[in-house]
Amino acid sequence: MSASRPPRTSRPVRRALTALAVCALLVAGSPAAARTASDGDTKTVTYRGHTFTVPADWQVVDLEKNPTACVRFDRHAVYLGEPGEQQDCPARAAGRTEALWVRPAAATKASVTEDRVSRVFRATATDEGVEITAPYHQDRATVQRVLESAGLPVSSARAEQPGDIPSALAVPADATAYRGKGFDTCAAPSQTAMDAWRAGSPYRAVGIYIGGINRACAQARLTPEWVRTQYTNGWRFFPLYVGPQPTSGAGSCQNDCAAITDPVPQGRAAAEDAVARAAALGLGKGSVLYNNVEQYTRGGTLTTRVLGYLEAWTERLHELGYRSGAYGSVSSLVLDLVDNAAKTTLPDVIFFAHWNGEATTDHPSLPATMWAKQQRIHQYAGDRTETYKGVTINIDRDQLDVGTGA
Repeated sequence: MSASRPPRTSRPVRRALTALAVCALLVAGSPAAARTASDGDTKTVTYRGHTFTVPADWQVVDLEKNPTACVRFDRHAVYLGEPGEQQDCPARAAGRTEALWVRPAAATKASVTEDRVSRVFRATATDEGVEITAPYHQDRATVQRVLESAGLPVSSARAEQPGDIPSALAVPADATAYRGKGFDTCAAPSQTAMDAWRAGSPYRAVGIYIGGINRACAQARLTPEWVRTQYTNGWRFFPLYVGPQPTSGAGSCQNDCAAITDPVPQGRAAAEDAVARAAALGLGKGSVLYNNVEQYTRGGTLTTRVLGYLEAWTERLHELGYRSGAYGSVSSLVLDLVDNAAKTTLPDVIFFAHWNGEATTDHPSLPATMWAKQQRIHQYAGDRTETYKGVTINIDRDQLDVGTGA
């Protein structure tokens, strides 16, 4: 994050916290939750005929009652149903904890898969049909018990693999090239929102969070169909991957982030996972993928760890045919990369954060000779709530100058 980033109790986050509290009061009378009962240590939540036993202190969020609530995985909560067209998500969030999201789905059998890289279980159950997403950070056992309480076959969970997409949904490599204004926000906006902002906003590029162990917001909208539709409508993308962070409390993490502990294997694994997820969305070879590195205190082993991780990320992306991008603050990551340019493999594109309000890709911390050939994005303002054509989104503002790398 930029050193000027507001604390995590900024207004959008306070709104989300308030929404959780309101939903907890509303859920008992919701038709989605037939009952919520507690024995002190745990409580049962019933949705579409399926009963889950969860820790008593987890908030229960009924998305039918509160459709603007943001489905987030950086706090303990149970989310029931589908989010509305205008989720009130923060511009950015990072971190991961144990949570549960249950929504309607056409399920023909009970099944469970697990993604060990992103630390998330996904399941389906029959009867009235539900799909379950259950992320975890350090307490995998609790999430297993929650799923087992609903009779799901957790012990036979299969390893999750990103699926192939029809070739018709793939987008060209120029999908990640753009020169002009863009915005990023925690969750991919609805089609209604994207259409409204295409018609009324100055932005033509959108930051999308494609994966990573510390991606905090659920991505109900982010599908290959969504990506293809936006591309066809004239939008371009800067895909972000929120992998392991410099420390558990870096930037926006609030001690919720998985940290870099073994830089080279983690960097390579992050690159492989990011490529798999990008490809599953239709973003093919030649695309730029950005590793989101939260703000940290430079120096010593921490700098060594971050640079080793990013070098491994960049080299593995190159082996797989993708271009490397890195997001970070001018006060930490950018200075470390510049100071060690002769000693490390640099990312192809730098996405630097400094909220100075200047919509330019120049900055005193960046030598004119580095990332000089359409290889820069500047996040120049953040935590801004903007409304176009009646649709409000909390965003960070970005100025892009990114070419195709040809």
